[in-house]
Amino acid sequence: MTDPNPTVPSDFIRDIVAADCAAGKHNGRVVTRFPPEPNGYLHIGHAKSICLNFGIAKENPGGICHLRFDDTNPTTEDPEYVEAIQDDVHWLGFDWQGKKFFASDYFEQLYSFAVVLIQKGKAYVDSLTAEQMREYRGTLTEPGRNSPFRARSIEENFDLFRRMRAGEFPDGAHVLRAKIDMGSPNINLRDPVLYRIRHAAHYRTGTEWCIYPAYDYAHPLSDAIEGITHSICTLEFEDHRPLYDWVVAETDAPHRPQQIEFARLNLTFAVMSKRKLLELVDKKLVAGWDDPRIPTIKGLRRRGYTAEAIRAFCEHIGVAKRDAVVEMQLLEYFIREDLNKRSPRVMAVLNPLKVVIENYPEGTVEEMEAVNNPEDPSAGTRRVPFSRVLYIEQDDFREDPPKQFFRLAPGREVRLRYAYIVKCTGVVKDPQTGTITELRCTYDPDTKSGSSQEQRKVKATIHWVSAAHAVPAEVRLYNPLLTTDLAKIPPDQDWTQLLNPQSLERLTGCLVEPGLKQAPVGARFQFERTGYFCVDPDSTQTGLVFNRTVSLKDAWAKIEKAQKTS
Repeated sequence: MTDPNPTVPSDFIRDIVAADCAAGKHNGRVVTRFPPEPNGYLHIGHAKSICLNFGIAKENPGGICHLRFDDTNPTTEDPEYVEAIQDDVHWLGFDWQGKKFFASDYFEQLYSFAVVLIQKGKAYVDSLTAEQMREYRGTLTEPGRNSPFRARSIEENFDLFRRMRAGEFPDGAHVLRAKIDMGSPNINLRDPVLYRIRHAAHYRTGTEWCIYPAYDYAHPLSDAIEGITHSICTLEFEDHRPLYDWVVAETDAPHRPQQIEFARLNLTFAVMSKRKLLELVDKKLVAGWDDPRIPTIKGLRRRGYTAEAIRAFCEHIGVAKRDAVVEMQLLEYFIREDLNKRSPRVMAVLNPLKVVIENYPEGTVEEMEAVNNPEDPSAGTRRVPFSRVLYIEQDDFREDPPKQFFRLAPGREVRLRYAYIVKCTGVVKDPQTGTITELRCTYDPDTKSGSSQEQRKVKATIHWVSAAHAVPAEVRLYNPLLTTDLAKIPPDQDWTQLLNPQSLERLTGCLVEPGLKQAPVGARFQFERTGYFCVDPDSTQTGLVFNRTVSLKDAWAKIEKAQKTS
């Protein structure tokens, strides 16, 4: 497998790990973990965490990174998500080397730890309703109040907890709570819930359990059981760290992991909440978890992103302690850089306009030599058929060209990529609509690209496909899914009203070079002068479907936009 970390980056977390190793802390061991909950698909924010945790382990001799599924909620988890997460981690270029775990493997140990807390007088069974618990909890400015059940004896708490496990009580009848401090300014320490009754089958343990541990209880103890040295998590868990440390210390767990927080990844115009992504999928507002408009790893893969580009992006943005928002354009920069090096060039016409070269011999077909990738000389060349009838992009012709438009127009010459210079001599229009349906041109046979006789220069070169040889295709153009950043709207506003109705544009009747007819699913190409595209799984033997990964920079489009706004 290709080394996903050819260079070792530097950041405050790596500095902490290095200092711990130098001081002999954790006996010089480095054990990290990537601990997703299997209740959805991973997104690019998780990619940052994957790169960080697996990267740190790889950078330290003997370092290990576990893949652990924190599967403590039976109502939201599914084996489908487990398989998808493993696939995404592997696709990104990382491997857990047999160190795969599940929090559900520890249910018996977690129960035993809870018994220890009860015996030490550090946990109690509470019988308040959920609404009453919220009332007793207090607010950010007011302390909470002790539950009337907080004074139950150790014997009564143990008996109730044992009966909770035995299934004697319905959902919501009781919970097990930590006994910490209801007056703490940190709300997470106001006697948090450790166990809930939930009569639901778990995808791994079936109906063996009807009580399930809370995340804030199971997560630190799973780290401790596995001997994790550095428990790296995102910044929203900073206020949970005192509870993390309390659970590990008070249960007399076998190991003391160190929790370190870093800023999560926030991308402009992207849905980065797993809950919101699930809402999009469940309400069928997108085509599924692999919809190329959402920043799931599956969606990015289908759109044509590469693991190398995502890793480079994650390394570039680095690891910080303060939340920040990253522009989507930065992610697009990294995929452009990567695809520019690896993608073969082809010619494709998305909005075809017919061109007839009147002085080109009918029935003649020439094979033009085209460069596969100017960034990679070893990629070689290919042969592209050229004939009397071609198609060009509609945007490459203007009947009344504005200033600075140097492409084809009546009486004007352009070069056809890898072929000849042609001159527009006439325009054919639909008599009813006035729409241009065909251009009449002539070519100069002495201007064949690459020939020793090629001398004349023109201001523009445009791409084309031969009408008789082109392969039909559907092209899907993707725009931002949101019209406004989620961070800019009030929490009570229906965020789904911000979905961009133009986020997906399907172009049919597109034409591509004949060499793409057998292109496999996932193959990536640069459509010259247009952008980077990949073959979508919806492709069939009778019709290709391409997803636009990212566009190229269009100089004329930028000029035209500036003219319209001036």
